[in-house]
Amino acid sequence: MKQARDSYPSKGRVILHVDMNAFYCSVHQAAEPEKYADKAIAVAGSVELRKGIVVTSSYEARKKGVKTGMLVSQALRVCPELVLIRPDFDLYRQFSRRFIKLAYSYSPLVETMSIDECYVDITGSHQFGTPLEIATHLQDRIARELSLPCSIGIAPNKLLAKMASDMKKPNGITILRLRDVPGVLWPRPCKELFGIGSKTAAKLSKLNIRTIGELAHTPEDFLIKEFGVWGSWLHMAANGIDRSPVNPEKEQSKSVGHTTTLPYNYTELDDIKRVFLNLADQTSRRLRRQGLICSTVQIVIRDPDMKTITRALTLSRPTQDPREIHQHACKLFEHHWPLGKPVRLLGITLQNLKPRDQAPIQLDLFEVEEFGRKEQLIRAMDEIRDKFGDEALLTAGMLGNDPSALIRNHKIRGTSLQTDFLRDRNHEDGQE
Repeated sequence: MKQARDSYPSKGRVILHVDMNAFYCSVHQAAEPEKYADKAIAVAGSVELRKGIVVTSSYEARKKGVKTGMLVSQALRVCPELVLIRPDFDLYRQFSRRFIKLAYSYSPLVETMSIDECYVDITGSHQFGTPLEIATHLQDRIARELSLPCSIGIAPNKLLAKMASDMKKPNGITILRLRDVPGVLWPRPCKELFGIGSKTAAKLSKLNIRTIGELAHTPEDFLIKEFGVWGSWLHMAANGIDRSPVNPEKEQSKSVGHTTTLPYNYTELDDIKRVFLNLADQTSRRLRRQGLICSTVQIVIRDPDMKTITRALTLSRPTQDPREIHQHACKLFEHHWPLGKPVRLLGITLQNLKPRDQAPIQLDLFEVEEFGRKEQLIRAMDEIRDKFGDEALLTAGMLGNDPSALIRNHKIRGTSLQTDFLRDRNHEDGQE
């Protein structure tokens, strides 16, 4: 025990970043090994039409040139034997719960970043062994109990743990200490520093700052002048400094959102309103399941050239009513998008969330009775759908054959960043 304790710093923290490798494909291979084990497979959103994109691919497929984001038709050209699979988010959520549960067995401080990755603060976990022993045990248990590969980074903070987990895939374990930063990170290009996107990397390049080391040695005042407060973060990150804590999973969601890629370019307003109706229905339902209300409605619009805009509206009073959310989304769209201009992706995100029982809604005298009736109706509808499924009650406007009409299907709906299912008190232990 004393030897394990000596492996931990007297000051500071020890953080693991657990990153599941090729998660969606690995889950399918684990769930049905007789069909998919050791085969070139890919999860794609539109398998039948061959017009979708590759969401992720197995390592066997990657070796043959299949890449994330590649059109299905392109993927089949480079790998004719590729096996295509439709997403099954119900299955992914079940495996996600299970690997998160294993992480919790080593520390109560677990922060889930997406359906397939989490941070674990093991600073106080020396009773389980050294940090390397804990990482090895956790990786072995995930492989043995779930048949899934994962990579784990061990570091004194979240930033370096994330960078470390990316260094050896699949099934790697990497230790990245603060003293390792100059030799390991500084020679790398700025775009490889977690948190730096392509636009920031391009701007840094124009400033003749091309490596992480050059960024680390750039005066902080200069970076703040060029990037605002973001410049201070850039300077600290390049030097391997990150003071953000691991936040336990029980925190409430900061936002609830859904996006859907359309099967072809939509130009008719009625079609677009139907998509928003389905999105409003499911985002508001997720909101109510967590006992939250929102004060901001944001929409996402992407055109065929992949140009994306977001527009938001702050509400005069908070809501969890799908009809109000739908109305606000449509109003934002009509105000900010030219009529007839083609659309390829739409989304709704609900922000500025608060617990319903801690956010009184102000109503005038004439609204009280109508508001009560609406709440009763919504509650009754939720109870029926909880019992019989989300398809049990639909309005005529929700019906259609575009992907937005399918988001009520627990098997195929979801995104990698959606983690509120881990906080849903009514849907634990794989019960959707």
